[in-house]
Amino acid sequence: MTKFSDLNLNPKVLKAVEEAGYETPTPIQAGAIPSALEGRDVLGIAQTGTGKTAGFVLPMITLLARGRARARMPRSLVLCPTRELAAQVAENFDTYSKYVKLTKALLIGGVSFKEQDQLIDKGVDVLIATPGRLLDHFERGKLILSDVKVMVVDEADRMLDMGFIPDIEKIFGLTPFTRQTLFFSATMAPEIERITNTFLSNPARVEVARQSSASETIEQGVVIFKASRKDREASEKRQVLRGMIDAEGEKCTNAIIFCNRKMDVDVVAKSLKKYGYDAAPIHGDLDQSQRTRTLDGFRNGDLRFLVASDVAARGLDVPSVSHVFNFDVPSHAEDYVHRIGRTGRAGRDGKAMMICVPRDEKNLDAIEKLLQKDIPRLESPLKAPPAGDEVDAAMETEAEAKPRRTRSRSRNKPETAKESPRVEAVAAAPAPVEKREAEPVQEVRKEFPRDRAPREQTQREQPSRDRNSGGYQRGRGGADNKVVGMGDHMPSFIALSFDERRAG
Repeated sequence: MTKFSDLNLNPKVLKAVEEAGYETPTPIQAGAIPSALEGRDVLGIAQTGTGKTAGFVLPMITLLARGRARARMPRSLVLCPTRELAAQVAENFDTYSKYVKLTKALLIGGVSFKEQDQLIDKGVDVLIATPGRLLDHFERGKLILSDVKVMVVDEADRMLDMGFIPDIEKIFGLTPFTRQTLFFSATMAPEIERITNTFLSNPARVEVARQSSASETIEQGVVIFKASRKDREASEKRQVLRGMIDAEGEKCTNAIIFCNRKMDVDVVAKSLKKYGYDAAPIHGDLDQSQRTRTLDGFRNGDLRFLVASDVAARGLDVPSVSHVFNFDVPSHAEDYVHRIGRTGRAGRDGKAMMICVPRDEKNLDAIEKLLQKDIPRLESPLKAPPAGDEVDAAMETEAEAKPRRTRSRSRNKPETAKESPRVEAVAAAPAPVEKREAEPVQEVRKEFPRDRAPREQTQREQPSRDRNSGGYQRGRGGADNKVVGMGDHMPSFIALSFDERRAG
């Protein structure tokens, strides 16, 4: 059996690994570390929870043990898609490099530029960053990437698939062509692999598990749920989630609850809090300080339920997560593998459960096609539709924030309009009417006083201009009745010229 001592790592690195409690490398580590130490490009593919981070951190520390960084010129670069994953890589670097004199800088958003600039000015060996903040520093003239010797792209498929391609291409263009490049990910679709071939030169492909496979230690299940009414779907779906948590009982020591939208993350977290569950949200719109406090509290055991978007689905290492609940079926099948990979890590047992509504059945089929197996169906804990007074606070908050539109024009009128007595009277059956013999219709001509015009005139009765006579006709077949604008008497001043008027 291969041990870390057989991988030609720096003795100081081996000492730190032993103190961390590791003796035997995982398959991805055993396959990637020797090729990386030889200076080859590496494309590492392995399922989540298999130690990919150490697979590039350990050889990187060994390669950088000799030499010294210069100001604003880092010697290695690690790109991560999220702030949390970048911070976790930095923690791994601190753990394995404590006996090696290497410096690092963490460049992520939500943190002051000043502190990051001070570290860069001193010179750092390892630069761990998200693409956006890295380019911000470069455009401000604070970074020079011409001395990068090792470049690592963690979660490569997400970096290339979720809009980072222009940034990645720009960053690669700023680094020297002779660099060593390491790509690591849990999934690698064929179209993404073609993109990586433009960045890697004759890479050593290390694939220790079937692509997009989930760990066998994770027990999976899905609840097919259909709401009693469409407008109650969100509320009843949250009740199903609470029922699934209660059904697990003490076995659910802690859990990550994934939602597709940031807005749903906040709503679900508020709903769980209202019903007495210890829960907190984490997503990209929150302040970095709040995200860090929430994540630290979950890792330390102070927080039981972490309601998260996919910002927490990639690479976050919390070893003791017992359950993962997918409140929404992920729209990308690969995201499901990453989500459930937060449990069952390092050989532990885990459980992943999901709620699927009718509109998500296509996404569920895509996930089962990716996994090449069916996910077992679970019985819904929601036996009967909830009573009207059991709507949770999150639903009420949504209703208050966004009032429903009603057809009633008056604010005081109820939403469900009742028929008024007048309407009932009209709707009642009409009284019988005596039948009369038909009488010849005689044309009746209405006459109006000369000093008052009729209030309503149809379009046919409106006066029309007679082009030949220069007057007006009241209807097509009527007699010519010329209308004099001011009557028979015209004021004398109208006949005066303009000069005569001024003189007057």
